[in-house]
Amino acid sequence: MTTVNELIDLTALADWMDNQDLGQGPLINPRLLTGGTQNILMQFEREKQSFVLRRPPINMRSNSNKTMCREAQVLSALSGSTVPHPGFIAVCEETDVLGASFYLMEPVIGFNVINGLPKLHQLNPDIQFRMGLSHIEALAKLGNIDYKAVGLETYGKPDGFLKRQAPRWLSQLESYSEYEGWPKLNDAEGISIIADWLNTNCPTSFEPGIIHGDAHIGNVMFENNSGEVAALIDWELATIGDPLIDLGWIIATWPEPNGTETLALGGPKLNGLPNIDELLEHYGKHSTRNLDCISWYGILGCFKLAIILEGTYARSCAGKASKEVGQGLHDSAIRLLKRAKELIALNID
Repeated sequence: MTTVNELIDLTALADWMDNQDLGQGPLINPRLLTGGTQNILMQFEREKQSFVLRRPPINMRSNSNKTMCREAQVLSALSGSTVPHPGFIAVCEETDVLGASFYLMEPVIGFNVINGLPKLHQLNPDIQFRMGLSHIEALAKLGNIDYKAVGLETYGKPDGFLKRQAPRWLSQLESYSEYEGWPKLNDAEGISIIADWLNTNCPTSFEPGIIHGDAHIGNVMFENNSGEVAALIDWELATIGDPLIDLGWIIATWPEPNGTETLALGGPKLNGLPNIDELLEHYGKHSTRNLDCISWYGILGCFKLAIILEGTYARSCAGKASKEVGQGLHDSAIRLLKRAKELIALNID
């Protein structure tokens, strides 16, 4: 098992914190946290204050440091807002301290459904129902933020954002052809049909705002004693665009009433959650955004997430990722494309 000392230079971190006036003395009880499979999370205490450090994995991608700094930027911008999020403390953009950019945030007190439910939540369907509504309220609050007023005017490129989506992700799918052994998704899975429908039916206008980018229920911490959201977590895909993208992500990933899941996150079954129609109705009560074209966002969510998951499957076919993980994600991708085609069928006049 990898230890904290193998991943984090604690002496270098303490020296950096000294220079940032973030307490004095040793870092107490440093421990790695579960959750966040793509990044390293470490919690520790210093002078009776608790900190959580987040940094890229040891085997970083080319944009890992930039992504880490963008996460810190959006969390800093949300400070003082009603959006439930981890409290931002400080960021180190330089890589000479720990070998990568990193930031410090306040710990979130709560639980993630992937890791199990407290007894209170297991036994109370009303609390589970509230969990779903609270999740939607958090996304509505995020979409209501004036991104320019909080300093994120240059954080994304909202012009033409929706029109870029289908071509951008179709191009991503095509790029997987470099992986030997990958059986390319084709029209049997409806790729061209979905892409064409998205292009033809793309909404003509939207009000730009902050997007979380990966808003499924696995990226939420809930309070231990209620159904309220403690924090939206894992902000690495955040940008400026159409916040209804996040609602479309919910449509793509939310379990069916019979328990069928497009995205197999693991963890316990939540039988008391609201259904998708109830979630959409609730979003409409907390946002002034026009939901007339919301099916488009759901179909895009299915299309985009399927292509993202298929990337791991393509790498697994070439021996660059776990065969078992790759197959599981491919199965999820097929389920997502199936849901997209079903949504299209419901929206054909």
